[in-house]
Amino acid sequence: MYKIAVLISGSGSNLQAIIDNIEKEKLNCSIECVISDRPDVYGIKRAEEKDIKSYILDKNIYKTDLSDIILEIVDDKVDFIVLAGFLSILKGKILEKFNNRIINIHPSLIPSFCGAGMYGIKVHENVIKSGVKVSGCTVHFVDKGTDTGPIILQKVVPVYFEDDPYTLQKRVLEQEHRALPEALDLLFQGKVSIIDNKVQII
Repeated sequence: MYKIAVLISGSGSNLQAIIDNIEKEKLNCSIECVISDRPDVYGIKRAEEKDIKSYILDKNIYKTDLSDIILEIVDDKVDFIVLAGFLSILKGKILEKFNNRIINIHPSLIPSFCGAGMYGIKVHENVIKSGVKVSGCTVHFVDKGTDTGPIILQKVVPVYFEDDPYTLQKRVLEQEHRALPEALDLLFQGKVSIIDNKVQII
């Protein structure tokens, strides 16, 4: 059984999706800890309700040391790190130690509407303004860039003329809850390989 750490910054709905899939025996893993970079978020309550060890590492306190503190917590204790709505950028040794073992879910079809400053509702606001007809979510490996790592999988949703950022966000979030567990399952089954910075699903 694989061991994972889940990093969050908010409500933890993607964390809940992982928990639900574990309980349904669709994911062969255990959540060893949940780490939030913000205090007073509902995702921590989700962890506590399931007796999952949780840590609050306020990014305003730890600042540039945040990544190193996270590494101290998870080093040699987990196989994968899952960024499930985690808004801080991981840097430094943790990226080397967990090379190709950190995944993130982003609420757009990378490489569109991603990178610095593109997070949360801002993504959907920009999608609406652009007039594109489809959006979605992307699960990708985390590297030294922002939303630049190899793409594992993507889910697509339509963008309707009458959409506002919140209706689109809800539609994309439904797909996030499917995509993240699916990507984890592929990893656990050893079906993911990286060739020339592109992911091949075996």
